[in-house]
Amino acid sequence: MDGAVSGVPFAVGQRAEFRRTVTEADLVNFAGVSGDYNPLHTDVQYAGRSRFGERVAHGMLLGAYVSAVLGNRLPGPGAILLSCSLRFLRPTRVGDTVTVWVEVAGVREDKPVVTLRVGCTNQRDEPVVEGEAVCLWEPVEVR
Repeated sequence: MDGAVSGVPFAVGQRAEFRRTVTEADLVNFAGVSGDYNPLHTDVQYAGRSRFGERVAHGMLLGAYVSAVLGNRLPGPGAILLSCSLRFLRPTRVGDTVTVWVEVAGVREDKPVVTLRVGCTNQRDEPVVEGEAVCLWEPVEVR
């Protein structure tokens, strides 16, 4: 399944990555955009009394980072996310550097659809997120 039949130029095992350090601004901005003001993410005192001992990043902030790789790198421009499942394995904190990766797991032969394994690791190379995404890939020709 190399994509030749569907015209999708991707091969199983092909990978792309994105690295980002989670900042205070990321938590504040994501809370504002998403409306998720859970005090585990936004309140230092509240989060300090939690099992984590400090604020943790929104899980879906990491999901947004996965989306950035899908839309910008692999499959890239023209990708439309059809489905995504994520498992959150460890908390991510302000100051953590995450490496977001996607890897082609399969290519439909009859349609321009790509299945990808997705995940994030922290600066200690510990997995923090893992999952799967399915994307339709139809790049638009710009004139």
